[in-house]
Amino acid sequence: MARSAGNRVIEKAIQFVRAKISEGKNIAGPLADVKVFPPMVVQMIGVGETTGAMDTMLGKVADFYDDEVDVAVSSITSMIEPLMMVFLGGTVGFFMIAMYLPIFSMAGGIK
Repeated sequence: MARSAGNRVIEKAIQFVRAKISEGKNIAGPLADVKVFPPMVVQMIGVGETTGAMDTMLGKVADFYDDEVDVAVSSITSMIEPLMMVFLGGTVGFFMIAMYLPIFSMAGGIK
């Protein structure tokens, strides 16, 4: 499970939390101790543990971060679009000049 994170720091943190849980501690305490996970996530897990609604709280955390990723992707996309337009315009302009410059120089040489 810990190896699926793809990050050694998170992998070590999950292994630490797993060891503490096997000792009989709750989930939120060791998660707060490692200081790898955001405080909001730790608090939501703690509330889920105390109320017995862990699945609901984890669902809310997943929804929150899903919305946050969507906002980040849309803002990055909106920043990249003007740069792509400038790049494409420059590329088209370069090819237009490269195509018509020899034609104009030949027409100037005819006179």
